[in-house]
Amino acid sequence: MPELPEVETTVRGLARFLEGERIVRARVNRPDMRRPFPPGLVQMLTGARVTGLGRRAKFGLIHTDRGQTLVFHLGMSGRWRIDPATEDRHDHLVIEARDHRFALCDPRRFGWVDLVPTESLDEWPSFVGMGPEPLGDDLTAAHLHAALKGRRQAIKLLLLDQRIVAGLGNIYVCEALFRARIDPRKAGGGVSRVALGRLVPAIREVLEQSIADGGSTLRDYARPDGELGYFATRFDVYGREGAPCRRDDGGTIRRIAQGGRSTWFCPRCQR
Repeated sequence: MPELPEVETTVRGLARFLEGERIVRARVNRPDMRRPFPPGLVQMLTGARVTGLGRRAKFGLIHTDRGQTLVFHLGMSGRWRIDPATEDRHDHLVIEARDHRFALCDPRRFGWVDLVPTESLDEWPSFVGMGPEPLGDDLTAAHLHAALKGRRQAIKLLLLDQRIVAGLGNIYVCEALFRARIDPRKAGGGVSRVALGRLVPAIREVLEQSIADGGSTLRDYARPDGELGYFATRFDVYGREGAPCRRDDGGTIRRIAQGGRSTWFCPRCQR
């Protein structure tokens, strides 16, 4: 599944060609993806000018001058293609500006889009109750300390809770906990302020590095320009079960199951 860096990379790629442009044509090639396309989508997009693009957690945002924002989620395999040479049978939504064409391609159809009044974005059901953005100023050690206080659940699982931090996924939580030297099995309420002080910059660092690398290419994700992200070549723990710890401390990367997902970590240096 495309995670936060992949969505951020997608938004930045789209912004290069779509921001400030007027949409001259839009069409949907089927009635739904994971959910039905919102009524009036084509009519609202056609003739609208794109005033900006953004991201909230793992959702991309395309703002228009009609006071409406197109919200998209890439699901498991979705991606935007810019100026594709040929149309793919999985191009479910196509937007055309004066010089470029943008196709939302999703073979598995787990992605979806919605139309939301821009002024009411914070009240959209998927955004209500979300925690701070991991790349924003509101994510602090103090916030995590307050959110985790008294919690007995493992820190790894708590960091995946969108009410605590918005948009963190399995890959980047594993990698950030390794960089912060925190055992993913440790109760959230038992993680010290000092360790949380290491964790916040580790989260930002791993996300920013992945964004710079174009994301982590897992399965069939690719950037809008068709290029593949290569952050996966930098993984310290994710997917490296049985490999030696990159800290050269004699540790071996271990994989365990937590909450139905795999967790990778080094039991020697993550305490």
